[in-house]
Amino acid sequence: MNNNIFFILHKPQLSENIGACARAIKNFNFKKLVLINPKPIFPNDKILATSVGAKDIINQSKNYDSLEKAINKIDIIIATSARFRNKNIKHINLDDLKKINFKKKIGFLFGSEASGLSNDEISYANYTLQIPTNPDFKSLNLSHSLIIIAQYVASINKLKSVPFRKSKKVKSASKKEIQSMLSICIKNLDEINFFRPKEKRPKMLENLRNIFYKMDLSDKETRILSGVFASLSKKR
Repeated sequence: MNNNIFFILHKPQLSENIGACARAIKNFNFKKLVLINPKPIFPNDKILATSVGAKDIINQSKNYDSLEKAINKIDIIIATSARFRNKNIKHINLDDLKKINFKKKIGFLFGSEASGLSNDEISYANYTLQIPTNPDFKSLNLSHSLIIIAQYVASINKLKSVPFRKSKKVKSASKKEIQSMLSICIKNLDEINFFRPKEKRPKMLENLRNIFYKMDLSDKETRILSGVFASLSKKR
């Protein structure tokens, strides 16, 4: 299971936090650190020094320039947030992690220290997770948030995954397959000038992602939808 867990830092600002996150990951025997557009040069001496004995986590980490590229091979994205989002997305707490199928590839997404995650970034997630804190002081340090989740996931590591009553022949669609389907859909919508007015396009795309990413589509269903969207283009 430990190789299936990814800790994803979106636009981290401080070298010390990146190093501390790597150390926290290794503390609980996880291995996968993913960075998206880190502000500091990566890696650097301060990151390596702060990671202490977790330099191997830094050296094996992946660094991407976009959120889409970072998650396209991950099955379930859980976005951490200090505030409740008034969005049609499943909000879970730490206890709900016991119900997650950890046989799948799970990514915990953390926002930058300065601004957290935007609604647009949240739209790529299957769930949002809020760590219970003092309601009058919710802000948690990035590495503290990560270590709380890492410890909790490690504590349920030996529990049996919740069985999904699906046929063994049914394979869930990967993020890459969903992104490919979405690209075909968006291309066709652009061709018919669907996104009007233009300034609302980002918000409408966010809502589209919210719809498709929270659905547990199979790879076959994704191929069918891709075919449907592609055929609509041919009809015009």
